[in-house]
Amino acid sequence: MKYRTIVIGSSAGGIDAIEKILKPLKKGFPAAVLIVQHLSNYSSGYMIKHLNDVCNINVKEADEKEKILLGNVYVAPANYHLLVEKDETMSFTVDPKVNHSRPAIDVLFESAAEVYRDELIGIILTGASSDGSKGLKKIKDFGGIIIVQDPGTAESIFMPNTAIKAVEVDYILTLDEIRNKLIELVVNINEKQK
Repeated sequence: MKYRTIVIGSSAGGIDAIEKILKPLKKGFPAAVLIVQHLSNYSSGYMIKHLNDVCNINVKEADEKEKILLGNVYVAPANYHLLVEKDETMSFTVDPKVNHSRPAIDVLFESAAEVYRDELIGIILTGASSDGSKGLKKIKDFGGIIIVQDPGTAESIFMPNTAIKAVEVDYILTLDEIRNKLIELVVNINEKQK
């Protein structure tokens, strides 16, 4: 099975968690990564700059109608829901908040599940809301893989705990284990299929 896209949702404590997962990934990572991190306007720019400073993989703010390319990390802009379109481009909406959030993790996860189906990996990290659980169910329904940060290692346990209760999770892992699992599922499997 080839996994082409990874969607990550996080909230409180998420920037550090995302950094720990992305930092070791190499340029040319054979999947695209789309992230919804609950942030303020100010924090969004800081997060992207910081991740670009410490990561080998390219991290950028998602752009309207931009084609999703392997080897890139796209971060949802503040105050917009990020969606994946059928032609594998990104779009934004200013629809009402979902789970008190815009961008909402559920919106990204549900739209990505419809496009990538069983080629999608969904990840929920630390956070203090229930956002993402509904989206994980949709990813699972389409045959994707679900990974949740071990709540015992999360800065905020609410979002991982809610996800674990809401859907049958494939893996409950520490951040280091998540990174290693992504390399196993994306890099190693893709190399075997060449």
